[in-house]
Amino acid sequence: MVLHSPRPAGENPLRLEEVPVPGPGPGQVRLRVRVCGVCHTDLHTVEGELPLRRLPVVPGHQVVGVIDQLGPPRPDGAASSDTGPVPRVAAPAGGTATFEPARLHVGMRVGVPWLHWTCSSCEHCRRGEENLCEQALFTGLDVNGGYAEYMVAPADFVVPIPDVFSDTEAAPLLCAGIIGYRSLRLAGVQPGETLALFGFGASAHLAIQVARHWGCRVYVFTRSREHQRLARELGAAWAGSAGEQAPSPADRAITFAPAGDLIPVALGALRRGGTLAINAVHLDRIPAFDYRLLYWERTVRSVANSTRQDALEFMEIAARIPIRVTTRVYPLEEANRALQDLKHRTVSGAAVLRITEPD
Repeated sequence: MVLHSPRPAGENPLRLEEVPVPGPGPGQVRLRVRVCGVCHTDLHTVEGELPLRRLPVVPGHQVVGVIDQLGPPRPDGAASSDTGPVPRVAAPAGGTATFEPARLHVGMRVGVPWLHWTCSSCEHCRRGEENLCEQALFTGLDVNGGYAEYMVAPADFVVPIPDVFSDTEAAPLLCAGIIGYRSLRLAGVQPGETLALFGFGASAHLAIQVARHWGCRVYVFTRSREHQRLARELGAAWAGSAGEQAPSPADRAITFAPAGDLIPVALGALRRGGTLAINAVHLDRIPAFDYRLLYWERTVRSVANSTRQDALEFMEIAARIPIRVTTRVYPLEEANRALQDLKHRTVSGAAVLRITEPD
């Protein structure tokens, strides 16, 4: 499904096309894609709310597939697709995930997340902040993504998938799950604290399960009755709309909706000294608000992308819980409809495109 020109999702901006099957370059692998999650970032991409550095482009950055071809080693001698250990998550019968060294090989199931490539040499990369790399490339935005039968990706950036998850369950973990986990970390969530979540889509319905695993009390603010019901099923202590008041102030808060109006509301739900993390790649205008909402050492911080370490840590904890993933599956050719449903908040959990069946 190819985007030639950004347009509103209701105008069906993606077009089904036959394109050449890509070949993996040095240090890359080619995947036969099984499924691809549909993310709000995809919606921002097709509607032109994110700057596009290439057109046409194939969206999609929650990709689950099987390696069907290895590229040659990189000429610089760095780790390539067929050499060097990569982490693989195994989930034993007891449910505890462990990391084991493995080599990428044909037939291995892996995922491709939002962070496609970084330079590995700038000051941010050297500090372990590769999510802030100014040369970074992002899957489905700067390079072709997973709304297709085949795609290529750098071997160093693919994510092994825990066996405990099916393809459709694994797809939302690769962005919604990873970025939700990073949001919990940047908000400074500690075991046993009270957490407020604003918006309850794909990312929040996974983040709440990690927070509950840590023994946190969770309040969910969403106007959707269906999302409130799901939040309670997943362990929320309270669920209501943003105009309602939770039973007590929260220690931490995360906003997931791309609505700037929620920022002062979320600050108002925090205790003194609390932290608000904004999980949004695109946000409309934040309105002026009374300084008293920020006073008393409340903190506001953004969440920008994620690192490979985030992905590995989250996959391990997701398999250990194990996280329950709620999905709605669409065929590839109905990607426009999936984006429309996402825009109108009619998807409970995460939307996933089914692209090819397992061999």
